[in-house]
Amino acid sequence: MEIGVYTFGEARFDPTSGAQLDARERVARLLEEIEVADRVGLDVFAVGEHHRQDFVVSSPSTILAAAAERTDRIRLSSAVTVLSSDDPVRVFQQFATLDLLSEGRAEIMAGRGSFTESFPLFGYDLADYDELFQEKLELLMALRRDEPVSWSGRHRAALTNQRVYPRPIQDPIPLWVAVGGNPPSAIRAGALGLPMALAIIGGMPERFTPFVDLYRRSLAEAGHAPCPVSINSHGFLADDREEAAELVYPSYIETMGRIGRERGWPPPTRAHFDGERGLRGAIVLGDAEAVIEKILFQHDLFGHDRFLIQLTVGPMPHDRVLRAIEILGTEVAPAVKAAVAEREAKTAD
Repeated sequence: MEIGVYTFGEARFDPTSGAQLDARERVARLLEEIEVADRVGLDVFAVGEHHRQDFVVSSPSTILAAAAERTDRIRLSSAVTVLSSDDPVRVFQQFATLDLLSEGRAEIMAGRGSFTESFPLFGYDLADYDELFQEKLELLMALRRDEPVSWSGRHRAALTNQRVYPRPIQDPIPLWVAVGGNPPSAIRAGALGLPMALAIIGGMPERFTPFVDLYRRSLAEAGHAPCPVSINSHGFLADDREEAAELVYPSYIETMGRIGRERGWPPPTRAHFDGERGLRGAIVLGDAEAVIEKILFQHDLFGHDRFLIQLTVGPMPHDRVLRAIEILGTEVAPAVKAAVAEREAKTAD
């Protein structure tokens, strides 16, 4: 089991002061978060892409390249690269460069995007939302696999025996498909033989077991070997579980309420929040003991290979974020890995 962190570099107005966070300071804090995650032994740090005032990361590969020079062992991933509105050739080149800088620690997590701002920004039609992702994912896979590469599609100029450089250290560079609440996306990831990152940000985790079942069935039917599954969830850690809840609640309610208003969701309540932080809810929140219990509960459901936590659903005190990363790396990760290894040994016997 790999354990790690993901973020979008949240920089929304502080819910207590009302002040907009400074982008320069938020980027500096983000790099420090990655350094601490590396130092305490976490396996992965993933940085997502958005094109809104709420977030400072529109170019994950740039942030990750800076982090590569400050870290030694942690894997550096996007979470996600919005491939539908990007150019797969540039994505490949950027992450191949990151792979060289990090000495083989780069990963791409490709997704269709949870927001839509990048489509008009880069001149794409939302009516082509799914077709764009399918076509560009196939091109990115070809770029990883073939040298030279020949490819043609509807939304990009064709490539004919084209060589694309630089080549990464990892051959092929790891590519994950991010999946939300869309069953065909899980099926597609399996049919293509790519690892799946499943986002669980609301509702009972049990509701998501069909997605993993569909994915693994699709892998098998396409003749692929088993591939890793990652569970990606909101959460936070503190030395006291109630302290963790009180720290998170204001930012979580402001962020999810604001996004909910955009999408027509009902406003979140304290009762909803408290329910989600329980064992059978989506938020992985509490002290080390509570988080260990919840990750292992979900492992019983999914048998997954990686768990990533989004610690900053909204702005959080920087020192508390660093402490959360420290608890995750020094207390949670060793306990979860030991428990999973013990389970696997018993299954093998």
